[in-house]
Amino acid sequence: MSQKTVAIHTLGCKVNQTESAAIAQMFKDSGYTVTEIDQPAHVYIINTCTVTHLSDRKSRQVIRRAVKANPDGLVVVTGCYAQTSPGEVIEIPGVDLVVGTADKNKIVQLVEEAAKKLPQPLKVVGDIFQLKKFQEMPTATDSGKTRAFIKVQEGCDNHCAYCIIPYARGPLRSRKIESIVQESKELVQRGFKEIVLTGIHTGAYGLDFKDGTELSTLVKELVQLPGLARLRLSSVEPNDITPELIRVMVQSKVFCNHLHIPLQSGDDQVLKSMRRRYNTGQFAQLIGKIREKIPHIAITTDVIVGFPGETDEMFENTYQYCRQMAFSGMHVFKYSPRRGTPAADFPNQVDAKDKERRSYRLIELGCRLAENYAAKALGKTVEVLAEQRVKDKPDQWEGLTDTYLRVEFSAPGNIKGRLVKVLVTGTNEQRLFGKINQ
Repeated sequence: MSQKTVAIHTLGCKVNQTESAAIAQMFKDSGYTVTEIDQPAHVYIINTCTVTHLSDRKSRQVIRRAVKANPDGLVVVTGCYAQTSPGEVIEIPGVDLVVGTADKNKIVQLVEEAAKKLPQPLKVVGDIFQLKKFQEMPTATDSGKTRAFIKVQEGCDNHCAYCIIPYARGPLRSRKIESIVQESKELVQRGFKEIVLTGIHTGAYGLDFKDGTELSTLVKELVQLPGLARLRLSSVEPNDITPELIRVMVQSKVFCNHLHIPLQSGDDQVLKSMRRRYNTGQFAQLIGKIREKIPHIAITTDVIVGFPGETDEMFENTYQYCRQMAFSGMHVFKYSPRRGTPAADFPNQVDAKDKERRSYRLIELGCRLAENYAAKALGKTVEVLAEQRVKDKPDQWEGLTDTYLRVEFSAPGNIKGRLVKVLVTGTNEQRLFGKINQ
């Protein structure tokens, strides 16, 4: 390997994936070639997740695999697990550099420093709570993709009882609107039709500026960009969906008719224990207002089962509540104690078997609700952003509607990145099938 190479493995959320793309760009700008994680490389970077204890375990497994696969490569561990548990990470044999979430923008420089100090491992993990400003990273989106993700903020000030993320990401820091608009323009000019705004607490965007800026302020700027066909939000907390944001959604033809709004529990007592800032009545009222203004909107959500103190009756409340809310999709998580969070020390921790049983039931419900929502598109014409050919079916393409439904359809030639009208002729579970409607 004459030219320096770097391989990057990403675990966890869309924010991590976006940051990994930016890290790859920084290495490219420094003369490195980016290669696959299963190929020999001079530098291995594992961008870790710590949202559950299973995330920690998976991160450790990937780190050990990288060390074993190429003992001559410099192994770098960054991300949330590296930030919250740097001592654990650096003790893994073969790890050469540990970089916290606050220093990802300096990672190339740190790799060069670590290489000079081998075999002594280097740990660079600062106090995340001292950060006051958003750290810019280069624009980097795979040109083979059709949707571009833009990170608009970092950190979270909510401190829900179960969540480790504020300790991994620090306080709220928003990116300047001018920077986001400029990156969005560049991406549109490069041919991206859809932009997804992402962050750790996306809905809190702008609150740290203390000048009246909020998420709707940013969205109003972006929906006016010439050439942008779709703008999507990755996830928004219920308390952050303001009447003004709803108004912008209604008035803009660019804003996708899809919101991911985390519920976490359908029982008020559990919500209070979780330190969520709403109750089920307020959540239902919000969903009602949104659907009144945008009747066909897709609303997806997150739910945690087995939170400390959750009884069978409380879970049943959540189950029935989710059924009544008729979400178009649900991500179900079993509660995982995170060392350092209040809930880890709560009494009445729920037995693993009960968590498993509740999770199974709620996932099953989520699948049914998703199928019900998808079935409403049958016989209708939907607009699809063509993403890629279906594997082993050269004449078949697949892509997403603005309501986040995946559609498979036949089409001649190369239509990647194009918005096409598709008549939905069939469904299979949550997937739609159709043909181009000329």
